[in-house]
Amino acid sequence: ANLYDVIFMDLRMPRMDGIAATREIRRRERARDVAQGAYICALTANLFARDREACMEAGMNDILAKPLRRDDLAAVLARCHPIS
Repeated sequence: ANLYDVIFMDLRMPRMDGIAATREIRRRERARDVAQGAYICALTANLFARDREACMEAGMNDILAKPLRRDDLAAVLARCHPIS
């Protein structure tokens, strides 16, 4: 099984959207009893409150609006892996 530190999850994908994909990732992590799951950050062009709530409810850790700004991306990376 592949383990990832960070997953940037597009919310609008064919066949399975990012919300459903995140739920499935979290389900598989629980089934494998993973102590600390991957840090999942949503990527979306629509940054509405309902989208943020749906992302967090699905198990995502963060959310970024597209197009990405370098400072916002750096902040997410710092939150998921703080430098000691």
